[in-house]
Amino acid sequence: MGSKEADPNLGYLTRKDTEVKLPRPTRVKNKTPAPIQITAEQILREARERQEAEIRPPKQKITDATELGDYRLRKRKEFEDLIRRVRWNISVWIKYAQWEESQKDFSRARSVWERALEVDYKNHTLWLKYAEVEMKNKFINHARNVWDRAVTLLPRVDQLWYKYIHMEEMLGNVAGARQIFERWMSWMPDQQGWLSYIKFELRYNEVDRARAIYERFVQCHPKVGAWIKYAKFEMKNGEIARARNVYERAVEKLADDEEAEQLFVAFAEFEERCKETERARCIYKFALDHIPKGRAEDLYRKFVAFEKQYGDKEGIEDAIVGKRRFQYEDEVRKNPLNYDAWFDYIRLEESVGNKGRTREVYERAIANVPPAEEKRYWQRYIYLWINYALYEELDAGDVERTRDVYRECLNLIPHEKFSFAKIWLLAAQFEIRQLNLKGARQILGNAIGKAPKDKIFKKYIEIELQLGNIDRCRKLYEKYLEWSPENCYAWSKYAELERSLSETERARAIFELAISQPALDMPELLWKAYIDFEMSEGEFERTRALYERLLNRTKHLKVWISYAKFEASAMENDGVSDMLENGVQENHPEQKEECIHRARRVFESAISYYRTSAPELKEDRAMLLEEWLNMESSFGELGDVSIVQSKLPKKLKKRRQITSDDGVVGYEEYIDYMFPEETQTTNLKILNAAYKWKKQRTAYDEGD
Repeated sequence: MGSKEADPNLGYLTRKDTEVKLPRPTRVKNKTPAPIQITAEQILREARERQEAEIRPPKQKITDATELGDYRLRKRKEFEDLIRRVRWNISVWIKYAQWEESQKDFSRARSVWERALEVDYKNHTLWLKYAEVEMKNKFINHARNVWDRAVTLLPRVDQLWYKYIHMEEMLGNVAGARQIFERWMSWMPDQQGWLSYIKFELRYNEVDRARAIYERFVQCHPKVGAWIKYAKFEMKNGEIARARNVYERAVEKLADDEEAEQLFVAFAEFEERCKETERARCIYKFALDHIPKGRAEDLYRKFVAFEKQYGDKEGIEDAIVGKRRFQYEDEVRKNPLNYDAWFDYIRLEESVGNKGRTREVYERAIANVPPAEEKRYWQRYIYLWINYALYEELDAGDVERTRDVYRECLNLIPHEKFSFAKIWLLAAQFEIRQLNLKGARQILGNAIGKAPKDKIFKKYIEIELQLGNIDRCRKLYEKYLEWSPENCYAWSKYAELERSLSETERARAIFELAISQPALDMPELLWKAYIDFEMSEGEFERTRALYERLLNRTKHLKVWISYAKFEASAMENDGVSDMLENGVQENHPEQKEECIHRARRVFESAISYYRTSAPELKEDRAMLLEEWLNMESSFGELGDVSIVQSKLPKKLKKRRQITSDDGVVGYEEYIDYMFPEETQTTNLKILNAAYKWKKQRTAYDEGD
């Protein structure tokens, strides 16, 4: 080995000599499972069996005092050395003291215990072990001294007190144990300490002393559980009056406590055991009225069970209502804006019939105003006010309160953003039911001023019309049309009113004013109403003029058909009026022919329009021809079907492409119409093309 490779730090060994050589991993060539399988449990068991036996030191036998002294000296030196190293390790001290005890050297053992307590006197395990050693070896006074010092230094460690008291009680020193309990109680321990003191007194039949301790107990721990234990103690001793007094005092002090539900349940069950069912019922009802609904679930369940056992039908129903009331309270507490829950709660209270409760729930419900001034949030909420007003009027019969409800509701709604016609109308109808017509008019007038709506105008006009106030109706219609001049319904109804009053010229003027408006929501209805009005008045020339004016505005298919039907029926109406005047029933063939000619002229004008101005509306033209054909058929002998048949188109089924953003996606079939003039034009084009081809052919042959 060369000296260059040797390293003095490694004892003059080379790096190669100090390397840890790991076995080379063997490659498993055959990976098929072995015929005999072995479990992990078997591997562990075999390893345990092959393990070598533990090496234990040989047992020493001490034969004389010298050896014993040497042994004790050696052990003490070991313990002292160990203590010097780990002074803070309490287990070492305990082992040392217990070894000295085993050697019956109690003075040395006490010395070790005292030295350990100087290290950590707050360790209650040390005190317990120390005292147990003294008790085990029947050093009672020493043990008392240890316990007394322990409870003085660590008064909050309950185990020390229990052990101390147990020792005195085992020795029969009852007075001493009682004195220790009193020392302990001066520190106001937890409930278990007080209950241990009470059980101690009851073991020696000191009931009065136990009662006095209970009084101090409930003053130290004014909890529901403490009072219930006190009352049960009195009940167990047959002192029913005292037990009731305890419960009553507890209710006075703890009625608003979080655990008051348990107290009321225990009080009611106590009265139930004493056969005082009325007292128990009163306790349940008092509790349900005073405890918040969210903490009274068990109380409701107990009350329902009590009523089912002792109550009559009314009591059982009241209990069930109370349970449902609790459920609704829970729902509205979780979400005050859940108006459906409020409706269910209100219906429950209305079914019970308690007006005060019902009003209270209504007031709580309407106090939950929607957070946003948007109509969709108010649509359910407003029905709370409506139901409240109807309840006050119909069920409670309080007129003034109903009026106040309507007034408050109308003041609450932000009319500048949205309004509800229903609430205005209900308030006005209520005033009408109270024969207060002036109040109803004032409400409806305010509605028109603040938030005009179609429903309000219609209802106000209807009320005034029923009262026969025509001038008021006219003023209302004028206001209506000022607010909504495009409303064809209002124009038609206004004209209809004037017509019913035989004011034909006024009605005609209204219609004229209406059709001259620049914008109308449903002009076809207005024109139809105007035409029907003129026809009903027998003004056929005016009606024709109206149709002509209408055709100047629109050339719709229905207008042409309606015009033609009017011309066909104008004679009949005229003839009927003539027959009624002359008192005879005879036909007028010449007038009928005149009307047929007029109707045909209308149809021909329509066909001409569709052929020249709107050739793309083939379907409308075909429908018009079918209508003309039906009308000619209905004329009977005077009709001429051949006029129309020569104009009827042929139906052709064709296909066309369906296109989208991605291009052509398919084909669809549709019906096309081929009219006679189009067929003739197509034939002429074919003949011209053939003539040109023949002419070119002839010229080519001559050139050759």
